[in-house]
Amino acid sequence: MIPKRAFVAAAFALAAPLAAAQEYPAHEIRSLCNYAPGSGADILVRFYSDRLSRLAGKPVIVENRVGANGSLATDALAKSRPDGYTVLITPASSTIASAPYLFKRLPFDTERDFAAVTTIASLSFVLLVDASGPIHSVAELIASLKSKANNGFYGTTNNTGVIAAELFKTKVGLKTTYVPYKQNAQALTDLLLGQLDFLSFDATWAIGQAKGGKVRILAATATRRSVALPEVPTLTELGYGGNDVSPWWGVVVPAGTPKPVVDKLASWFNQITAAEDTRKFLASSAFDPFPGSPEQMHDLLKSDAARWKRYVALAKIEPQ
Repeated sequence: MIPKRAFVAAAFALAAPLAAAQEYPAHEIRSLCNYAPGSGADILVRFYSDRLSRLAGKPVIVENRVGANGSLATDALAKSRPDGYTVLITPASSTIASAPYLFKRLPFDTERDFAAVTTIASLSFVLLVDASGPIHSVAELIASLKSKANNGFYGTTNNTGVIAAELFKTKVGLKTTYVPYKQNAQALTDLLLGQLDFLSFDATWAIGQAKGGKVRILAATATRRSVALPEVPTLTELGYGGNDVSPWWGVVVPAGTPKPVVDKLASWFNQITAAEDTRKFLASSAFDPFPGSPEQMHDLLKSDAARWKRYVALAKIEPQ
């Protein structure tokens, strides 16, 4: 016969997560961002963090952890308490799913250290050139690169930008040298100074620079045109693609975060994504809405890990 105290203990164990969810959040939430203030990633994180604060009724403080191709913020999340008070709004396909194949060593385990909350949006990457220069098409860019010793240079600040550019290089047969950057602004400066031939960046940041007359968007890296970029052709339709590089964004928390808290966060984030002002914001920032669930995001992370493993091998990228 099971002692009465065991039943009591079991009841408390079952009730604790529910109580945590009912009380959550009791104080401010920390929202980590992998990238620099003012970047396309930062804009999205701050928008969702602001809307989360309104639904949660508590401040949501954005904290930029920049460096190591986005891994610093991811590592900070992995080492945070699993209580729902630290979240990471991130391009999870690149910062988590592909990370084991881009780095020789990681300070976190992509399969065990995180819990999926939900997907929120998808995004295309684009190839950019100096708007004041003579290049107006991908064909012209290729011709220009092939005319240069070692096929010139390109820059980017994150894993997905590297993948997109390297797959493009492989398809076309280029040896263009990758120049890594921590800040978007520095990469742009070097492009405008003529030290880089093109950039491989997220469309969110690129649209802002294109509207300002600084860069020209030549093509997107997804297989289908984005609703937010209907006038921009894809590399696939131009005959230079064959690989879908359209990273998606999601929300993750540390592994062990109570399921009721995860579900509450998922509900809030899906409410944000469904809102009309969010849809307008996403469209203006070159994103397409991509709502989901903890289970769907978990499965997508697994399938994307296999896809990015193939991409890294195809692009012949040496882990850093």
